[in-house]
Amino acid sequence: MLTSLSLVALGGAIGAALRFLTGLGVLRLFGGGDFPLAIVIVNVTGSFLMGVFAVMAAQRGLAYFSPFAMTGVLGGFTTFSAFSLETVTLIERGQMGSAALYIVLSVGLSVGALALGLLAARGIFA
Repeated sequence: MLTSLSLVALGGAIGAALRFLTGLGVLRLFGGGDFPLAIVIVNVTGSFLMGVFAVMAAQRGLAYFSPFAMTGVLGGFTTFSAFSLETVTLIERGQMGSAALYIVLSVGLSVGALALGLLAARGIFA
């Protein structure tokens, strides 16, 4: 139990640091703005990687690595609570169109990226 908890904590720290660095990178590449592009990128990328890892774990016997990789790294990297906050902030600002676009892009692309990750990994690791 303590080993799994330590792995989740370590992975979470790594994932959170990667999310922070991704945010900085997006800010440098695209500048600041009202639209939370970095969060969309993080959630879509994290979803894709979750799909890839799910297949790898199942086919390569890596389930023991799931607490670190899935719960820790990817859980720390993706940002559903931040997504919720950004959505409500857009709505409170009266930016209903941006809020709707943000919801559709975040949910639609993240689910699609996870499915794509599953398909890609199944093709590679099958």
